[in-house]
Amino acid sequence: MFVVNIVPRLGGLKCDFLLCKRVFTRAFSSRLVLGIETSCDDTGAAVMDETGVILGESLHSQKDVHLKTGGIIPAAAQRLHRENIARVVQEVLDKSGIGPRELSAVATTVKPGLALSLGVGLEYSLNFIQQHKTPFIPIHHMEAHALTVRMIQSVPFPFLVLLVSGGHCLLAVARDIDNFLLLGQTVDKSPGDVLDKMARRLSLAKHPKCSMLSGGQAIELLALEGDRMKFLLKSPAGQQYGCNFSFAWVQNQVTQLINKKEEAEGIQEGEILSCVNDIAAVAQHTVASHIARRTHQAILFCKARGLLPQSNPSLVVSGGVASNTYIRETLKLVTDATNLDLFCPPPKLCTDNGVMVAWNGVEKLREGRGIMTHKDQIRYEPRAPFGTDISGQVKEAKIKLPTLKLKIRL
Repeated sequence: MFVVNIVPRLGGLKCDFLLCKRVFTRAFSSRLVLGIETSCDDTGAAVMDETGVILGESLHSQKDVHLKTGGIIPAAAQRLHRENIARVVQEVLDKSGIGPRELSAVATTVKPGLALSLGVGLEYSLNFIQQHKTPFIPIHHMEAHALTVRMIQSVPFPFLVLLVSGGHCLLAVARDIDNFLLLGQTVDKSPGDVLDKMARRLSLAKHPKCSMLSGGQAIELLALEGDRMKFLLKSPAGQQYGCNFSFAWVQNQVTQLINKKEEAEGIQEGEILSCVNDIAAVAQHTVASHIARRTHQAILFCKARGLLPQSNPSLVVSGGVASNTYIRETLKLVTDATNLDLFCPPPKLCTDNGVMVAWNGVEKLREGRGIMTHKDQIRYEPRAPFGTDISGQVKEAKIKLPTLKLKIRL
């Protein structure tokens, strides 16, 4: 029997709670992982035990800084990571009541991402593991996003995963914690990047409802009051088959539409159009429709090739853009039509964070995979492949999609 005696003392309730949690963790010999994330513009960290319980987490967002500059400037992101990473890590250690030498491993994102940002996270982590002689687990950013849902729900392998964010858009079959089949990815721009740039072209930072929102959030908010059928955009040429994405054409057509409407209303670039809500709705719907069609094609391909289980096949959607409610509802129509279960992590876990990195480290620690020491040569990779690329096979399959009406009511 294990007994903890808590002795109350003035001002010491928080300390007693952390002490109790720390002793409890030690008593049951739960392995602990520190996760560190600096792949782009958020400095995140978390301490987690091997059951998935978050003992402490912290996140420093650079959002306000980059909103003022109109986008992420790598050198600025690097400086902000350097200024905050030590504090963020110390915060999670303090919250968890765990000492550095009690950690079973440090898991850090090393690929892919902004080179200057990845370098800060890896440099800090290498100094940390060198000082405390802690095992190290390098993390692939996209793998971490893909597996986050398994921390909160039982989603067995294999499953289809869609990752949509400001830097990526891809479809893959997750067969194991480090085994993925890449079905398709963006050939130009990501959906998050396009939504942000369309928001900037619409000058939504000047809109009274959107001044403190990211571009994608502003588009989603205004689209609620817009008519997605007000304007029609053409589909991209040469993209009938396969699961590769192309979003540049959406941005180009929306830009042309904005130019036309500014001329018609007699206003200059930088002023708010009277039809801004309709343009936001059309832009969001077009992006969502493209994602839905590619996902539909991926599902049919996987079913034809037996890549998903016949019983309870699943689609997992993650990444920052997965927080968009309209896109989630669009994908729900696709999974309902194809009899797949749809799983989405909570919005907080869809964006970059230390929790997803810690969880990926837990999964690898359990299986004894990818574990390194402070003596190993470890590098970051700004550009890194994701799984085995079979996108050519998907295109060659020439799967024809049945008509699916996307009627979203929000």
